[in-house]
Amino acid sequence: MLRPMRLCNIKLSGFKSFVDPTNLIIPGSLVGVVGPNGCGKSNIIDAVTWVMGESSAKHLRGESMTDVIFSGSSARQPVGQASVELVFDNSEKKLGGQYASYNEISVKRQINRDAVSTYFLNGTRCRRRDITAIFLGTGLGPRSYAIIEQGMISRLIDAKPEELRVYIEEAAGISKYRERRRETENRIKHTKENIERLTDIREELEKQLNHLQRQAKAAEKYKTFKEEQRKLSSELLALNWRDLNNEMSELKESAGKRENTVEAAIAKVRETEAEIEKQREGLSEANQHFNNMQSEFYKVGSDISSYEQKLQHTREKIATIESELEKVRQTHADTVRQHEQDKAEYEKLLAELNNLEPKLSGSRDESNKAYEILNQAEEAMQSWQAEWDAFNESYSEFTRQGQVDKTRLEHLEFGLEELAERRIQLEQEITKFEQSDLNNMIETLTKSLTSEEEKQRVLADDHVEKQNTVKDYREKVRTLSSQLNSARQEYQRLNGRLTSLETLQQSVLEDNQELTDWLKENDLDQQQRLSQSIKVNPKWTHALESVLGVHLHDICIEDLDSYINNLENAPGKFGLMNTSNSNVSSDVKPFPRLIEQITTDMRIPSLLENIYLADSTEEAMSMLSNLSAGQSIVTEKGMWLSHDWVMVNNASDVNDSVLNREEEICSLKAELEKRQNEIHSLEAELKTTEENLEQVESSLNEQQSLSTRQQQSISDIREKLASTQTQAEQQSIRHQEYLEELSENREQSESDKEEIDVIKQRKLSVDEDNKQFVQQREELSNVREKHRESLNAAKNSWQETHNESHGIALQVESYSSRRASYEQAIKRNDIQVTHLANRLSELEKNLSENQFPVKEIQEKIEACLKDKVHAEKNLGDARTSVQTIEAGMRELEQNRHKFEQDLEGLRADLEKARLGVNSCQVRLETVEGQLNAEDHDAKELLEAMEEGANQEDWTTQLEALERKITRLGPINLAAIDEFTQNSERKTYLDSQHKDLIDALSTLENAISKIDKETRTRFKETFDELNKNIKEMFPILFGGGHAYLELTGEDLLQTGVAIMARPPGKKNSSIHLLSGGEKALTAVSLVFSIFKLNPAPFCILDEVDAPLDDTNVGRFSNLVKSMSDEVQFIFITHNKITMEIANQLLGVTMHEAGVSRLVSVDMDEAVEMAATA
Repeated sequence: MLRPMRLCNIKLSGFKSFVDPTNLIIPGSLVGVVGPNGCGKSNIIDAVTWVMGESSAKHLRGESMTDVIFSGSSARQPVGQASVELVFDNSEKKLGGQYASYNEISVKRQINRDAVSTYFLNGTRCRRRDITAIFLGTGLGPRSYAIIEQGMISRLIDAKPEELRVYIEEAAGISKYRERRRETENRIKHTKENIERLTDIREELEKQLNHLQRQAKAAEKYKTFKEEQRKLSSELLALNWRDLNNEMSELKESAGKRENTVEAAIAKVRETEAEIEKQREGLSEANQHFNNMQSEFYKVGSDISSYEQKLQHTREKIATIESELEKVRQTHADTVRQHEQDKAEYEKLLAELNNLEPKLSGSRDESNKAYEILNQAEEAMQSWQAEWDAFNESYSEFTRQGQVDKTRLEHLEFGLEELAERRIQLEQEITKFEQSDLNNMIETLTKSLTSEEEKQRVLADDHVEKQNTVKDYREKVRTLSSQLNSARQEYQRLNGRLTSLETLQQSVLEDNQELTDWLKENDLDQQQRLSQSIKVNPKWTHALESVLGVHLHDICIEDLDSYINNLENAPGKFGLMNTSNSNVSSDVKPFPRLIEQITTDMRIPSLLENIYLADSTEEAMSMLSNLSAGQSIVTEKGMWLSHDWVMVNNASDVNDSVLNREEEICSLKAELEKRQNEIHSLEAELKTTEENLEQVESSLNEQQSLSTRQQQSISDIREKLASTQTQAEQQSIRHQEYLEELSENREQSESDKEEIDVIKQRKLSVDEDNKQFVQQREELSNVREKHRESLNAAKNSWQETHNESHGIALQVESYSSRRASYEQAIKRNDIQVTHLANRLSELEKNLSENQFPVKEIQEKIEACLKDKVHAEKNLGDARTSVQTIEAGMRELEQNRHKFEQDLEGLRADLEKARLGVNSCQVRLETVEGQLNAEDHDAKELLEAMEEGANQEDWTTQLEALERKITRLGPINLAAIDEFTQNSERKTYLDSQHKDLIDALSTLENAISKIDKETRTRFKETFDELNKNIKEMFPILFGGGHAYLELTGEDLLQTGVAIMARPPGKKNSSIHLLSGGEKALTAVSLVFSIFKLNPAPFCILDEVDAPLDDTNVGRFSNLVKSMSDEVQFIFITHNKITMEIANQLLGVTMHEAGVSRLVSVDMDEAVEMAATA
């Protein structure tokens, strides 16, 4: 019958003393592991415990986890890693879950010198928890009841009720529930913490939403007003665009007429250029003819050079062929000579080989005869060896018993030393416990905890206060940022208007880079223009512009004489206005003069002194008769008239006024400076506020860090306090345990001393038998010497004949190899001689062919020299023709230059006409750029507007809307998006809160189900186990009774105690039992568990050591009867226990520090003994 997960193999490599790969095959249900003390038997149990997940080095009899790796011996180096693998048989599919389909389960663990453990499950890498999860509920595990190590029996029976409960839980299969409950409790704890954090976030978010909602409503109004403002601004720009387009059409018509005049002048220039082009073509043909003659001249020279090079090459080639011909002749002679020498050596080798072959045959016959004699000597030696092995086997059996006694004696003496050392340690530990001051430490830590918690409360209050300060500063930063943005927007608007006006003002000046450079050279580029130096009564602005016209852009200077000499070389067109001289007219009429309406710091230009003012045309006509020659009148509307002329300027757009634009530019500059100061002030205040905010936030962060450190300090103190309290409790428990262990130590010492005396007495009777074995060994040794002498003589004889035969064979082989080499050399030389003869014929033919071309090349060179003289004459004639045509072209170029000068004057007039077009174009492009920036089309806007729309009405509506926007105050435009985002986040957090509440309810229900299932299964298992121990105890003791009892009422936490009374005793406590009785009681408990929940296997490590023969017999019978259900692997020194094993695994240590296996199948051994 197969059990679930029967253990089939234990594979060890590098684990403790099992350094070599070792495979323990466990085929049966009763497997015994035997061997002398210290040979590594218990390392097998450590290996099984380790591979199933043991993480404590102490339970593996080491100080660190790397101690399980083979650390070397006197003959071996340490290894780098250890591995153990357990292979289980699951053919009956008793293991459920995802591994039910596997017939075999493999569990493997590896560790390296870096203490890194790696786990494998069926060859796949996994976690430690995956390994332990497989064994949960099966009775297996690193510290389960299925693995009974040395000393564990006493620890099991002396275990606390809470510790004993663990074995009951494992038997009940609820250890997996305990792990699951622990995970669920952790998840509940984390869920509650998440709910608390989520609640805080939701409350804070609710406050933010209320504030953001108010800001979002104001922002919506602001966006509506701004949208309407953008619409009106775009429509106002469209109206301006319409007026500018009309003006542009008129200006372009005037410029078109001037362009026709310029085109006529250009045509005349083109005619001259056509004649020049015709002459240029003739020049091109003459140049082409000249180039052809020149190419022919160069070609003849090139041919001469080519023939000379060819002649030189032919002569060099003849010299090369003659040199190579001499080398080939020499090589041919050398090859023929070497060919004759190789043939002679070949004949000599054939003769040597014919002499050696008879000698080789005779030498081999002698060697075969010597080999037969050697075989006879070896057979005699093997016969003696068999007799010697039989003697050694009988002697080994005799000495083994002596060695067992010796080892046992050493073990007992070493045990006495360890017991003595342990007694000293126990006495020291007991003294140390009595002097401990843990209670004082607990009192000190309690006071420190109270003090630190008070500091934490003070920090929390200060933290809240600083948070409020941060909130105030942040609000102030938002307000200042909004004000700063508004100020910057207004500054950008004004700056854009200023740039547009300055561009228009500059565009009316002549765009001439050459003139600009000249003004800069003469220090005139920084002088003021006349329009920038005077102020006029707004009523007469149009009149002044009509009079001054282009003079408004004259450059104001104080000394005209210093620039007169340079003016003739000045490029372009410009004017200078002398502001230092004052020529007052003497003929002044009693009418208002234009000069009286002007305000300026300099002298008023003289051309304005004789100009009078009239409100209307009629008034001007009435005044005209009273004026003298050179005097004139200008009306308010810009009509300027005198006796014999009149100039009309009826431009209606005030935006075209140079003086109005200049006044607006000055106003905008002043406003921009004011706005700039306002922006600087806001930036400074914002920077100060942000710095204060940063300081407070930094202080808040530092305080948060301090609070965190304070909280950590509190946690550390609490942890240390809890640890100290636990340590005090454990110290009290260990104190009692050490007292009990000290008593048991003394009893064990007395028992070991008695056994030492018995072994020493038995050792005296063994010495006499040893003398007979010594005598027999000497006789066999003498016989061995005789056989060894005969064997050595036969070996020497055979070796001599064999070496002689081998030497001759090597010589024959060497000669054969040389013969083959000479054969190949002779063939190779034949081929080489033929090849060289052919090469000689080829070279002699080439030399003959290259002697003829030299004379032919020299004749061609003479003919080319005659052609060169004729080509040189043709080249001179072509050069004269080119020079004649170039002289005619220079005359045509002079005529064209004169026509182009006339054209420049006409173009200057055209450029003046285009100046007006450019000015209008700049303003039109500015308006179009503003429309494009807003992504609007002027035509579409005008079509959508009502008829009769004008700029004045739209400007009024725009100003009213701006006042509404101003009344809204500071606006947080991000509030709308923030409100939407926070609302979505609030909805998401509410959903999360509900999910967490539901999850918490689900986890608490899961805990209740786990507790209910745990109580039920624990109670059922406890009752069944109690029944089993009542049956098992009398079997092992031959009477008496035992039972289990619970130490508490809560089935989830209660401990389990075992009560036992051997036959004829009335012990009130389990601790009053002897060592053997305790061992039997523990065995009865373990076997009761196995009967209830059989583990796949049970490992027993010298459990029978404290038992006498009678109890060992009962124990063995019980193990044998239970082997039908459980696979037992036991380590023992007891012969009675060995007798029940189906297989025995012997562990030896022939090599110091290295364990090896010897396997014996007891059933096969019995059959072999019976047939023998």
